Amino acid sequence: MPAVQVAETRTDRRKRRNRQALIEAGYEVMAQKGIDAATMSEIADLADVGAGTVYNYFASKDELAMCVMEEVMDRLAQRIEAVTKSFSDPAQVYAFGIRTVMTAATTDLRWRSLLRRSEVIAEAMYRVMGPYAIRDIRNAVTAGRYRVEDAELAWRQATHAIVGFSLAVCDRNIPREKIDEAVVNLLGMVGLNRDEAWEIAKRPCPELPGE
Repeated sequence: MPAVQVAETRTDRRKRRNRQALIEAGYEVMAQKGIDAATMSEIADLADVGAGTVYNYFASKDELAMCVMEEVMDRLAQRIEAVTKSFSDPAQVYAFGIRTVMTAATTDLRWRSLLRRSEVIAEAMYRVMGPYAIRDIRNAVTAGRYRVEDAELAWRQATHAIVGFSLAVCDRNIPREKIDEAVVNLLGMVGLNRDEAWEIAKRPCPELPGE
């Protein structure tokens, strides 16, 4: 028998709206101040949710921060999609995406605050951005541009490499100017030779649409 769908109650709707309002407020506050400096009280105030009830929705600021981070990733993936849908070379789509993620991870305070939680942030990236990245890798394989057997494995490895590179840049162990070489190395993981990868890495990058 099909599952019986229970109608959403007024209380359920209020809880859902309040939770989303807190995520939206956290998205804004953490972008301006970073996760460490943001407080739950100012996030609750911006969301117009009572400070005393905010912990009914999130057990801690860390839990809210991860929900915010997933929202950041999803919106970034959609902004990348808006740019790359006009690309004629399937190999450039994934390349642009990984470059854009590394740029965000080294400049956006929300990313930078969580890079040290490498396993958590890499897993979130794999899950949230994976449907786009894995599809893009497979499209490039179908077009004969990439040569890799397992697109999901390639993306899982890439997420950890992206986090590692970004953390090293933020710690000033690697100069930000190494991003081209990082893109080339990641393209090598999907089967491009270095000459092909460098040519793609050096192509002009269109600007993303605003958030």
